[in-house]
Amino acid sequence: MLASTLMLIALLCAGVLIKVPYSEMSPGPTVNTLGDHDGEPVLQISGHKTYPTTGNLNMTTVRVTSADYKMNLAEAVYGWLAHDNIVVPHDTLYPDGKTEQQSSQENAEEFSQSQESAKVAALKELDIPVKSQVVAATVFKDGPAEGKLHAGDVIKKVDGAPVKEWPDVAKLVTKHKAGEDVVFTVVPVKEAAAAEKAGKEPTRTEDVKMTTEKAKDGRAVVGIEAGTDHTFPFTIDIKLADVGGPSAGLMFALGIVDKLTPEDLTGGKFVAGTGTIEVDGKVGPIGGIEMKTVGAREKGAEYFLTPKDNCATAAKDVPDGLTLIKVDTIDDAVKSLKDLRKGDTADLPKCTAE
Repeated sequence: MLASTLMLIALLCAGVLIKVPYSEMSPGPTVNTLGDHDGEPVLQISGHKTYPTTGNLNMTTVRVTSADYKMNLAEAVYGWLAHDNIVVPHDTLYPDGKTEQQSSQENAEEFSQSQESAKVAALKELDIPVKSQVVAATVFKDGPAEGKLHAGDVIKKVDGAPVKEWPDVAKLVTKHKAGEDVVFTVVPVKEAAAAEKAGKEPTRTEDVKMTTEKAKDGRAVVGIEAGTDHTFPFTIDIKLADVGGPSAGLMFALGIVDKLTPEDLTGGKFVAGTGTIEVDGKVGPIGGIEMKTVGAREKGAEYFLTPKDNCATAAKDVPDGLTLIKVDTIDDAVKSLKDLRKGDTADLPKCTAE
C-alpha cells in the first residue's frame, strides 16, 4: 500500500509539473444581436426605418487558453475526458509561434472585416443598393508604391484597363515583368472622402507611375494590398467589444435584416448560430463548432444555424433539445427562419452526421 501510495503521489506530481504542447477550447459567451450588450444595443441603425424585433439571434464564441499558457499533463487529461472542453495542439490555435498580441490583432482585423461583409450581405438580401469601389487597402513600407499611393486611394484603372474588383489589380500588375513601369489611375483618398461627404462622384483622377519589383515567388508587385471599400446609404454600427474572428458574420447579417424587416424574423424563438459571411451572402465554416453548440444550448437556444461544411462534425454530438439547421447562404437562413416562424419545421434542412 505504501508503494502504491508513493507511486500515486509521484504520478500526481508529474501530472502537475510536466508541461505539454496543448491548448484548450471551451464554450464562450453568446450574445443576442437583436438585444443589448454592456448597456447599449449591439446593432445601431440610423437614417433608415427600423422595426421591433422579438426572440433571439445569438452569435456564439469559443474561449481559448492564451498563447503563453503552459498546460500541464493533468489539465490535458482532464480536458480530453471532459465533455464540454476540447484539447488541441497548441500550434492549431497559434501557428508559426504566433504571439498573443499578434493573434489578437489578427482576430480584431477579421472581426472588423466580418462586420463590413455582414452589412453588405444584409443589404443585398433586402435589395438595398450598396456602392463599392476598389481601394489601396495597405501600402507596404519600402515598396515601390510608398509615397506614391496612399491607403484609401480609389483605384480606377491599371495601365488604362478598368478595375472592377480588387483581384483585378494583381492580375494587371503581374502581367508585367519585375522592373517594368506600371501606371495606376486613382482618385486620391482626400478627394474621394470629400466627394463622399458632399454626396457627389469625384471628378478628378491622377495617373501615378511606379516601377515594379520582384516578389519572393517571382511575380511583379508594387507593394500594395488592394481591397474593397463600401459606402452605405445609411449608418449601421455594430457595438460588441472583446470579440474577435470572422465567425459572427452570419448572425450580424441576420440581425440587420431583422431590424430592417417589418415582419419579425424569428417569431419570438431562440435561435443561435455561427458562420462567416461573404458580401455575396455565402456562409463559410468556422472552428470550434462543438463548443458553440454547447454554449448556445446552455444559454437557452432551441435552434442553431450551422454552416453546411460544419454540419457533419456538429451533428456527431448535438446537445439535447437543440436542432441544427444547415445553411449555405444568408438566403437559406432567412428561408429557414421563415419556416420556423410559421411553425413549419418538417422540411427544415437539418444537419446529419454523414
